[in-house]
Amino acid sequence: MNKQASLDGLNQYKTLSDLEACLPDIMASPKSSGSVGMIVCRPRNDNRKILQSCELTLSDGLVGDNWKQRGEWRAPEKPANADTQLNLMNLRAIKAIAADHAQWPLAGDQFFVDFDLSKNNLPPGTRLQIGSAEIEVTAEPHLGCRKFSDRFGRDAVMFVNSDQGKQINLRGINARVIKAGTVSLGDTISKV
Repeated sequence: MNKQASLDGLNQYKTLSDLEACLPDIMASPKSSGSVGMIVCRPRNDNRKILQSCELTLSDGLVGDNWKQRGEWRAPEKPANADTQLNLMNLRAIKAIAADHAQWPLAGDQFFVDFDLSKNNLPPGTRLQIGSAEIEVTAEPHLGCRKFSDRFGRDAVMFVNSDQGKQINLRGINARVIKAGTVSLGDTISKV
């Protein structure tokens, strides 16, 4: 996916009140078993590839993704943080934020899932079966940043970074691979 071509379509952002009106639908996400709605690989910075299926490994996370090569996001000279190996975002949240399905990959997450990612439902340490792989939710926070604001607007960042947004993990969660396996579009994601 060409970043510039994708960003050209971002000409209108949702307002905070529009986003808050979507909260009941987001909070109605399945709590014990959901589904994978989109898989995105990031082979290089600002490059996205939508996949039908992928391999997850303990050493590389999503095979072909640049997580390991990028290193620690706060200090790129340091090795990649295993607690940020995978990023998952609630697909109802991204649907509320992004005007078009084609813009979802710009959020930067690898998995968009119809699943309750709230802290109450998935505290750090929770293990999830996703496809034939197993992952563990980590405590590393996943918050809206400048890139997210540039792509989806300031109100979107205020929405995901609000106290309630953080509690229900509107920006998503971080996870690491515990058991290697394959994940395909439409696969189940569930608590172990």
